[in-house]
Amino acid sequence: MKKWIAGARLPTLPAAIVPVLVGTAAAGTPYHLGRAALAAIVALAIQIGCNYANDYSDGIRGTDANRTGPMRLVASGAASPAAVFRAAMIAFGVAAVAGIWLSLQVDPWLIVVGFAAIAAAWFYTGGPKPYGYFGLGEGICFIFFGLVGTLGSTYVQHGSFTVVSAIASLAVGSLTTALLVANNLRDIPGDAASGKNTLAVKMGDRATRALYLALLGAAALATLAIGVDRPIALIALIAAAAAVRPIQVVRSGATGKALIPVLIDTGRMELAFGVLFFLSLSLPR
Repeated sequence: MKKWIAGARLPTLPAAIVPVLVGTAAAGTPYHLGRAALAAIVALAIQIGCNYANDYSDGIRGTDANRTGPMRLVASGAASPAAVFRAAMIAFGVAAVAGIWLSLQVDPWLIVVGFAAIAAAWFYTGGPKPYGYFGLGEGICFIFFGLVGTLGSTYVQHGSFTVVSAIASLAVGSLTTALLVANNLRDIPGDAASGKNTLAVKMGDRATRALYLALLGAAALATLAIGVDRPIALIALIAAAAAVRPIQVVRSGATGKALIPVLIDTGRMELAFGVLFFLSLSLPR
């Protein structure tokens, strides 16, 4: 069980749950908690499925052979490629079932969106031409775990979008993408050696560090923009306190294993932002 929990990559799960928290809060009360719960199951299952699929695809390609990050199931030999592939398919299956159930309650066309998200999760490193190997991972991450995840969570509440959810999706997308940038910054040497041309590999170390800092700044600016109409939402900026350490580490020029805490701290910061945002907008106006 421990190896499968490790393979699920818990530090990345805020990328799944925060869009649901923020999107639900931005929809406004009264909340349909059952729909929010189904949206959370969909998001978490897709994220976990993506992590297992990434483990499987990179493992069979040999990309993880020179990793400096946490253990990978296939590359370490802790689990067979077939077992990890099955785990990914089970997670995607859970996402599909929950997503169809939710879509039929709200709008059937959401089924298409859900399967597009699953496809994006698989083809990140899967298939003959994985887009993650061509520097497109961050852009797709911003779209699905920022815009789609947040706006979709808003839509399933009352069947419409809000200006707050649109701006908030930019904040969430920036934080989630920063999580991926931190991961890929750490892996630049190994990815470059194995031919995995992530955006970080293409941009180089210095520019990738600047991108990480810019994404955190963009999230703060989006939150400030929301505060113009909903000042109470500025409570979410308290989460910026959790950004102090990762910013210091990134600016210090740390490499390899020294960057692992950046990934963990960025995930915690995003989770804190999501919880605070949800709580603040849940308060009476």
